[in-house]
Amino acid sequence: LAWSALADLLTLTPQLRAAGAVLLPLAYTGGIHMDGFCDTCDALASHQDRARKLEILKDSRVGAFAVLGCVSYLLLQYALWCQPGWEKEDLWVLALVPVLSRAMSGVAITAFPLAKDTGLAHTFASAAHRGRARIILAATVLLTGVLMWVLGTVPGAAMTAAAAVVMWHYSCTARAKFGGITGDLAGWFMQRA
Repeated sequence: LAWSALADLLTLTPQLRAAGAVLLPLAYTGGIHMDGFCDTCDALASHQDRARKLEILKDSRVGAFAVLGCVSYLLLQYALWCQPGWEKEDLWVLALVPVLSRAMSGVAITAFPLAKDTGLAHTFASAAHRGRARIILAATVLLTGVLMWVLGTVPGAAMTAAAAVVMWHYSCTARAKFGGITGDLAGWFMQRA
């Protein structure tokens, strides 16, 4: 059933296919990662000190920079999906992107310092056997990256390399601007990866 739905998705107009591709991850996750992305956009654009940035992450109100970041992100993603030349083979590589980004986020939760002693990231980090989880998640990242490379050759390798660059930037930003990672920063990372 899922494969027939995927085949039907490929026969839609490029605009409908792009809209579906943009909205499907939001519907599947309930928008939790996009919420973290938006909160982080607000905090980073505030140019406040670390403590105030952490307060902004907890604030449930949506700021102007969250709206600008979200609209820009969704518009860019929509435009990329509208590009001609998407082949069925590309979908195999793209299907692995959520696996890669979530495994990388798990590595970050077990390896990076935490900004707070509360919140979702702290809950996950506290519940995990950090050393064992880090090894399993790092192996998942490695295997997924290799599989993306094999299935997608140059595009798969490029996507894997881009995700690694995004993770490096995530680590640097989290440490410098927030003193470590939070659940919102994890959502920001996953949306970007």
